[in-house]
Amino acid sequence: MKEIISLEKITKFYQMGDVVIKALNGLDLHIHQNEYVALMGPSGSGKSTLMNIIGCLDTPTSGSYILNGKNVSQMLDNELADIRNKEIGFVFQTFNLLPRLSALENVALPLVYAGIGGSERLARAQKVLEAVGLGNRGKHKPNEMSGGQRQRVAIARALINNPSIILADEPTGNLDSKTSEEILAIFKDIHEQGNTVVLVTHEEDVALHSHRIVRLLDGKLHSDEKVLANS
Repeated sequence: MKEIISLEKITKFYQMGDVVIKALNGLDLHIHQNEYVALMGPSGSGKSTLMNIIGCLDTPTSGSYILNGKNVSQMLDNELADIRNKEIGFVFQTFNLLPRLSALENVALPLVYAGIGGSERLARAQKVLEAVGLGNRGKHKPNEMSGGQRQRVAIARALINNPSIILADEPTGNLDSKTSEEILAIFKDIHEQGNTVVLVTHEEDVALHSHRIVRLLDGKLHSDEKVLANS
């Protein structure tokens, strides 16, 4: 299976006054196409920094990051923005939907930046909304929807560009247990359709829905294990 994420000797250092914070300190990580990986670790372990680097929201201080065959470690901001829009679908804990737009318009938004015409945008957005079980809610605005429905809209938006990776940051953090299970079932479907899923979580039961759990500690890879029940 093709390697889609290749991180080699990644460091990320921040200057805080006279102190250098080593958020990532020589980390190696390799993820193949159609893997389902959970990233875990205590606060300060580096998992948020790692997620930002994987998602091309930040660049490493040193080291190499190859994403789907492209060296993104040294790219400029405008190049990274282009990679983000084409290669990565983001799902956030807080949904990050625009309140004035309908569900359909929120889902279609990445296609605006990709230069896709209006009618094709909406047709593609409707198809993806149907795939997450919200085909009849396209005209509703976020404040007219439950938390679970808003997260489904966010997942549909993440899928709209057929990205190489779905990157989910605590996607069930604001949801009750029943809704969380429904959202995790959608991620299972997404993975079974061939997508690569990287999920950041601090909840062990959420991580166990993945096929591989990568744990960080002090900016380094602490453990990397298969989830046997799902393998």
